[in-house]
Amino acid sequence: MTKLVEWLFGVSLVGAVWALVSFDLLDLSLPQTYREAAWPMPLYLLVSFGCYSLATVGYRVATFNDCDDAAKELQEQIKEAKEDLRKKGFKM
Repeated sequence: MTKLVEWLFGVSLVGAVWALVSFDLLDLSLPQTYREAAWPMPLYLLVSFGCYSLATVGYRVATFNDCDDAAKELQEQIKEAKEDLRKKGFKM
């Protein structure tokens, strides 16, 4: 199963349960307070997902590893490229 199929299955399952509770499709005779609490639930889930995503991206950026060796190698390549361009007559 791909991740897309897993996510679509989860979202459709939550959506079906939400529709059953919100619109009382199976005549479960749930109290009105349950329906009132279930009605804004998709918005709450969307905001929660956004907060989780923002926190995850922030954490990953904060703990991003530096590559000192790669940075030194890149600086050396830049110097070599500048010298090569100077030899060919390019002015910087």
